[in-house]
Amino acid sequence: MIDPMGLTVLLKSASLLLGGLITFYAFRAYNRTQARPLKLLSVGFGIVTLGALLGGVVDTFLVMTREWAITVESALAVIGFGVILYSLYAN
Repeated sequence: MIDPMGLTVLLKSASLLLGGLITFYAFRAYNRTQARPLKLLSVGFGIVTLGALLGGVVDTFLVMTREWAITVESALAVIGFGVILYSLYAN
């Protein structure tokens, strides 16, 4: 039987790793090209990744309910995806 908590930790860790790599490579591309949309793209992915991290921190280390962890993660995901969407239209 698969332990749901262990699987959650594994998936969150993979999410943080992949989100961090996407943020890193998008920022590297911005440094190389100085294209503002790439900067916004890296910021957006950074916010989404930060949301995953902070959601885990709130759930694991703070004396708050799991609902607050989901709320923090979801709010930062919405903001980050909004920045990513804006980056697709920015000049």
